[in-house]
Amino acid sequence: MKVILTHEQADMDALASLLGAWLLQPDAKPVLPRNINRNGRRYIERYADQLPFIDQKDLPKEEISEILLVDTQSLITLKGMSDQTRVTVYDHHPRREDLDPNWELHLTQAGSNTSQLVERIRAAGKALTPVQANTLALGLYEDTGAFTYGSTTPEDLTAAGFCLAQGADPDILSHYLYPPLSKEQRELYDRLLRNIETFKVEGQTILAAKADALDVKDEISSVAHKLRDVLNPDALLLMVATTQGIRLVARATNDRVDVSAIAEALGGGGHKRAASALIRPEGHPDEAETLRFLDEQYQRLIADLSKHIPSKTTVGGIMSRDPLLLSPETSAQEAHRLMQRYGYEGYPVVAAGRVVGLLNRREVDRAISHKLDLPVGSLMAAGAVQIAPDSSLEELQTLMGSTGWGQVPVVNAAGEIIGIVTRTDLIKTLSAKADIPEKQAVVEMLEQAIPPARLTLLRALAEEADQVNLAIFVVGGFVRDLLLDRPSLDFDVVVEGDAIFFANRLAARWGGRVVAHRRFGTAKWEINGVREGLLAQLDPESRSAPGDLPESLDLITARTEFYEQPAALPTVESSSIKMDLHRRDFTINTLALRLDGDHFGQIYDYWGGLSDLQKGQIRVLHALSFVDDATRLLRAVRFEQRFAFEIEPRTLALMEESLPLLDKLTGARLRHEINLILAEPHATLMLDRLARLGILTAIHPELPWDEAIKANLDRLDAMDIDPIWELLEQQDHLSLEQTLRTLIWLGTLPQSSIQSIASRLRFKASLKKLLLATSQLIHALPELEQAAPSQVVHICDGAPRLAIFAAYLVEPEEAIKAQLWNYVSQWAAVEPLTTGDDLKAMGLRPSPAFSQILSKLRDAWLDGEIHSPEQERALVEKLVAETEQS
Repeated sequence: MKVILTHEQADMDALASLLGAWLLQPDAKPVLPRNINRNGRRYIERYADQLPFIDQKDLPKEEISEILLVDTQSLITLKGMSDQTRVTVYDHHPRREDLDPNWELHLTQAGSNTSQLVERIRAAGKALTPVQANTLALGLYEDTGAFTYGSTTPEDLTAAGFCLAQGADPDILSHYLYPPLSKEQRELYDRLLRNIETFKVEGQTILAAKADALDVKDEISSVAHKLRDVLNPDALLLMVATTQGIRLVARATNDRVDVSAIAEALGGGGHKRAASALIRPEGHPDEAETLRFLDEQYQRLIADLSKHIPSKTTVGGIMSRDPLLLSPETSAQEAHRLMQRYGYEGYPVVAAGRVVGLLNRREVDRAISHKLDLPVGSLMAAGAVQIAPDSSLEELQTLMGSTGWGQVPVVNAAGEIIGIVTRTDLIKTLSAKADIPEKQAVVEMLEQAIPPARLTLLRALAEEADQVNLAIFVVGGFVRDLLLDRPSLDFDVVVEGDAIFFANRLAARWGGRVVAHRRFGTAKWEINGVREGLLAQLDPESRSAPGDLPESLDLITARTEFYEQPAALPTVESSSIKMDLHRRDFTINTLALRLDGDHFGQIYDYWGGLSDLQKGQIRVLHALSFVDDATRLLRAVRFEQRFAFEIEPRTLALMEESLPLLDKLTGARLRHEINLILAEPHATLMLDRLARLGILTAIHPELPWDEAIKANLDRLDAMDIDPIWELLEQQDHLSLEQTLRTLIWLGTLPQSSIQSIASRLRFKASLKKLLLATSQLIHALPELEQAAPSQVVHICDGAPRLAIFAAYLVEPEEAIKAQLWNYVSQWAAVEPLTTGDDLKAMGLRPSPAFSQILSKLRDAWLDGEIHSPEQERALVEKLVAETEQS
C-alpha cells in the first residue's frame, strides 16, 4: 500500500499538496492529519464527496510499501510501516540535517509547496476538475499571502495561472482564504492584543504576546494574520498555551527579521516570513504548570531575540577609513595627479579641520582640459556635508539624494574626519547579498580543514593581535577554498596596522627570526628552527608533530596599490583591509576571515565575493583591472576552469578589449602564469579556453593549439607512466607533469618557432634545449618506421629521455611507437662485450677508430648480425685488421 501524508495543523498548502500528490499517483491513499486549520476543515466538509482524502482510522490494515510526504519533512508513525518502507518527500522548507539519507527528496524554494506538484501535473498533461483546481489554488494563495510574501517565486505564479485556466474560481478562493474569526478565536485575539509588548531590536519593531489558549480548538494562524494586518509590525511573535503544548506562531513583514530562525531555535521551522513551533512539556502538567511553562518559554523567546536579527549596518561599517584630504589651496594639477594615482572620484576639501567642500573628478578634468591650474577651492562644490559613523544607511541615502554628493566625509563626535563613504559603497550594501556564514560555522570549517597545530597557531596569533588592538585577517585563496570545501594549508596573514611590528612581537614572545621588507610593509616570521619549542608553548599537551607547523609565516600590512602605467608592477601604500581587498584580481579572491579576539571566524565580504562564489562566476572588481595587470587574463581562465565556474559577460568583454596589453608584459611574468596553468589538473581545459579567447595568439602568434594537441595532453593525463622510462621528477624547477605538458604542447613545432617562443617567454636554457631536442626527434620520426634497430639507436641516443617519451606519446603510428618502445625497453641497454682496453690489448693504438669499432660491434648485436661472444670476437678481429691496413 502507498500512502500520502502531511503535517499536523494542516493548512491549505498541506491539503493542496495531498491532492497534488494523489493526482500524480492515484494509486496512493491521501491521509488527512488529525488536526486541520478551520478554513481547511470547512472546505473539506463542503467538498468531501469530490476529494479523495481518507481518515487514518479508515486506512486498510496492510503493509505500507511507500510513503509520499508532502509539505513537511517530519514523518509520523503508522501501523504497517517498516524499515523497508520507501519515503519520498515533496517540500519547500529548508532541508533538515537529520533526514534519513535513504529518503528521496524533491525540495523547492517556491513560496508554496503546491507549486512543484502543479508543475508536474501540468507537464503530465492532466486536466483538473473545478474542485481540484480550487483546492490547489487555495494552497498556492494561502502560503504566498496571495503572492505578496517575499518568498513568492515565478513558479508560484505560473502554477496559479494553470489552476485558473483549469477552472479555479476567485470568489471561492476568497471565501475560504479569509474566513471570519470564530468566537473562541476572537476572545484569544482580545487577550493577545491586551498583552502585546513592543521590542526594538536592530531598528526593527517586534511585537510579542503570550496568552492562555487551552480553551481554543481552532488554529492560531488566523488570529496571527488578523493581528499582523491590524498592527503592521516588522515581526509578530505569538506564544500560546494549547492542549498539545506551547505553540509559537511567527509572522514577519520584511526580510530583516527571519522568523524561521526564531522558530527553529524552539524546535520548529518554516519560512523567513511565516513560521511556527510546538514545544511539548514533559509529563502531563496541569493547567497551572502549563501556564508556568508558557512563561518560561516566552522569556526564553524574548531573551534570544537579538540572536536572530542581524546587526543593522551603519555608515561606519561600510566607509573607507583614513581618506585622502585636500586643502582649498591644492592646485588642480596636484588633485589630478592624486586622482590618477589612487583612482578615487572625489575628495573632501578641508580647512582648519572642517569640511568645506567636495572636489569631483569631473571638475578637475574640465579645468585641466582648459589648461586652468586653479586651486581646489575654486573648483569644489562648497558645503559642509558630512555624516556620523553610527548613522543608518537610510540617513546616508537621504543625504546623498538631497545634496547630490556621491562621496560623503564621515566625521566622529570630536569633529575629526575618519572616513569617506561613496555612492558605490551604498549601492553594494543595499544590493542583495549572499548569506555570510556564521562565525561558529566558519570555526568548525577551520577545525575540519587544517591540522590542529596550525589552528592552534592561528588562535595564538589572534590572541596576540587582540592584546595590541590589531585587526588581523587571513585573506584571498585560503578563504575562498575553505568555503568551497577544498581547503589548502597555505595562508598569509594581513594586518590592519604594522605587520613588521606584529611579526617582531611574535618573535619576541615565541622565538624565531623576522625578515622584514619595509618598503612593502611585509615580514616573514621564520620558525623552522623553533617549531618544536613553539608547539610546546602553544599547546603543552598537543599530540601534533612540529612538522605540522609551517616553516614560516608571511605577515602583510594591509595596503592599496596604484599603477604608474599599464602592465607595470604596482606601487603600494598602507591602507585598510577593505582597500587591501579591492586591489585583488577577482571578487572571489576578496573574502577575508578575521582572527583577532571575539572576531575569530568572522567573514568579511566587501566586494560581492560570496555571491559570485555561490553563482560560480569569475568577475573583476573594476573596469581597469586588466589594464592594471594583464596577467589577470590568464588567471581568470585558470580560476574559471579549476572551479568549473564561468567568466561573467562584462569581465569577458573587458578581457577581449585587453588582449593587446599582453604585449607589454615581460616574458618572465607570462612564463610564470603559464607554468601555474601547466601545474593544474585541468591544464588542458585551460589551454583550450586560452586558445578560444585568443589569449595564446596574443601572447605569441605561433603558440599552437588544435584537437591533436588536446588529445595528446588528455592521453598524458590518463596515462600511468611505466618506470622503465626513468623520467626525472624535477626538471629545472618544473615538475615532471609541467615539463611533459610543455613538450607535448610545443614539441611538434619547427625549431625556428620554438626559438622565437622561447625568446618571448624567456624559457630557461635547459627547457629550450629540451624542446629543441623534442622537435628534432619528432620531425625525424618518419625515418624510424622501416629503420633497422641500429638506425633507431643512432637517432635516439642523442635525445633526452623526456624528449623520447614526448615523441612516443604524440606519434600516431603504432609501428614507430613500437620502435621507440623497443629502444627504451631493450636496445638502449645493448653494449658490445669488447672494451677499449681489449682493443689496446690487441695492439691497436687509441684513436677515433676505437669508437667506430665499438659502434659497429653494437650495431651488429642490435641488427642480429652476431649472436655470441665468439661471433663478436671474430668480428672485432676483422675490424681491427681492417683498421691496421687502412
